[in-house]
Amino acid sequence: MNWMIAMPKACACHILVKTAAEAEKLKQLLAKGASFHELAKKHSLCPSGKKGGDLGEFKPGQMVKAFDDVVFKKAILEVHGPVKTQFGYHLIKTLYRS
Repeated sequence: MNWMIAMPKACACHILVKTAAEAEKLKQLLAKGASFHELAKKHSLCPSGKKGGDLGEFKPGQMVKAFDDVVFKKAILEVHGPVKTQFGYHLIKTLYRS
């Protein structure tokens, strides 16, 4: 028999910046109601910034571990971070997980 094992998937967006201080400043703006989409377009160093930080859907292991740990283990629709990776500091918002 061929058993299909469903891999978990998630969809997330993020804002990537150079410093923890910059990430904290953006997180405070988000807490006051700023648009994640707009801040990502304006500040994110990742090419996904042009799409408001949208990374689309991905499976565990496709992103670096620190990123995966947030997306697959922390609460959805909340902004988490700053999360440090070799790329810089991320603010991460998981949109859904299945």
